[in-house]
Amino acid sequence: MAVYRAARDGKPLMAQAPTGIGKTLATIFPLLKACASNQIDRVFFLTAKTPGRALALDAIDTLHRSAASSGAPLALRTLELVARDKACEHPDKACNGESCPLARGFYDRLDAARGAALSGSRLDRAAVRAAALAHEVCPYYLAQELARWADVVVGDYNYYYDGSAMLYALTQINQWRVGVLVDEAHNLLDRARRMYTASLDQAAFRLARKTAPASLRKPLERLQREWNAVKRAQTDAYQVYADVPGKLLAAAQNLIGAVSDQLAEAPLSIDETALRFFFDAMHFVALAEQFGEHSIFDVTLTTDRYAPRDQTSATLCVRNVIPAPFLAPRYAVARTTVLFSGTLNPYHFYRDTLGLAEQTQWLDVAGPFRAEQLQVRVAGHVSTRWRDRERSLVPIVDLIAQQYAAQPGNYLGFLSSFDYLQRVVELMRERHPGVPVWAQQPGMDEAARDAFLARFRTMNQGVGFAVLGGAFSEGVDLVGQQLIGAFIATLGLPQINDVNEQMRRTMDARFGNGYDYMYLYPGLQKVVQAAGRVIRTERDQGVVHLIDDRYRRADVRRLLPRWWQVR
Repeated sequence: MAVYRAARDGKPLMAQAPTGIGKTLATIFPLLKACASNQIDRVFFLTAKTPGRALALDAIDTLHRSAASSGAPLALRTLELVARDKACEHPDKACNGESCPLARGFYDRLDAARGAALSGSRLDRAAVRAAALAHEVCPYYLAQELARWADVVVGDYNYYYDGSAMLYALTQINQWRVGVLVDEAHNLLDRARRMYTASLDQAAFRLARKTAPASLRKPLERLQREWNAVKRAQTDAYQVYADVPGKLLAAAQNLIGAVSDQLAEAPLSIDETALRFFFDAMHFVALAEQFGEHSIFDVTLTTDRYAPRDQTSATLCVRNVIPAPFLAPRYAVARTTVLFSGTLNPYHFYRDTLGLAEQTQWLDVAGPFRAEQLQVRVAGHVSTRWRDRERSLVPIVDLIAQQYAAQPGNYLGFLSSFDYLQRVVELMRERHPGVPVWAQQPGMDEAARDAFLARFRTMNQGVGFAVLGGAFSEGVDLVGQQLIGAFIATLGLPQINDVNEQMRRTMDARFGNGYDYMYLYPGLQKVVQAAGRVIRTERDQGVVHLIDDRYRRADVRRLLPRWWQVR
């Protein structure tokens, strides 16, 4: 009812509910009711990761089956939007009619392809691809065209929240009344920061200069002079500035103007390497022109090993810290926005950083899980702080081995970094060779990730190790005996470095609570998400070991789920 009321009243809603209780269906259904009662025109279901899209499509399939069984089929068209690199059929070709056969004559065949696609109600990746290839058009751009005819659009956050977001633009142009569902909304902060951050690498600039047309020589030289002036004046390897230097910004703006003129006269005259840099420069200029207290401008000096005499490069970065000013207009355009997750605690942290109004409604759903389903134990004799890492290894592996010996089964172990993880795994194999172990590797592709998870589904004994906050910390559904416990040997706090410390200071100036906003809240959110892998149904039983003495602190305990009984 709260989601429906939000659509009816035109207000945003933040909803926290435990993982595994069906939040996807519980948020889609009320907004479809709002569509039926003419409160909204369309629903945008936005996700951070691919599994979220699949859950949304499955939930809508469930509604279709339910409606069909009652004799009243659901007149609902759902579109899945996929990233261009995943939808592209010819990744070795440039995205234009001169190179790609699916771009050549696209608009001549668009009507037929669109008509074929719209004959179905579920326009997922496979259906759109089939219609596109049958009519020899690009699947990615066909999906973009189909967005105008969909009742529900399922896609990544960036389709509505990015600076050049398509769904946001369509909403404004067509004056749609949209209901926006933000799945796993705790991810939106980091994703939005990346959307509104832009950097320019001087090594990439040098490569672009080599192949750029002669008409761009002077604006490129001007930018190089101003860039080098900033570099010469810098006294440290990392330095923060109060603003983007005016002459540097003017030179970048001048270059963008010259590039735009060049592309208008000769669209194919700039090669892919140079074009990529120029697009980065456009993004940089756009954010530099909106620079404010929500962001920082920093310069990092590095050695360019590809340049002669190990030339120093300066990376320029407009780095967003608080995306609130960029996201707030998105909420204003939507009829309602519902942000939901298993971890939105404390709600004021997400409300402040994501730019939600103070009157945003808050819903904290009590889950069906009981305290006796999950044993939560604190290993207060261990410190996982950086200075204590060496001393922590033996207690961690011995604790894991003791738990495994007492109750053999499948467990997940979470560490703060790949280096820490590898050292724990090596020591486990050395001290406790009888415990089967497997580990996440850096840069695992989709097949490797599936293989990692398959071991939980095909074996009933062993410990899989993963990095906290990575691919296996959320969105993983291992029910019953597939997973009976987890070990979390970290508080998940972001690394203390120059960039994060500057972000902490920015947060402190804005909210007066910089450490918690930058380190503690994001860290504990990852912990709770990881622990949430253990109890997925009302029948599951399991154990979670929180390995660090800081879990005994009151300020940390307050951020853990209320239904946990921590010992």
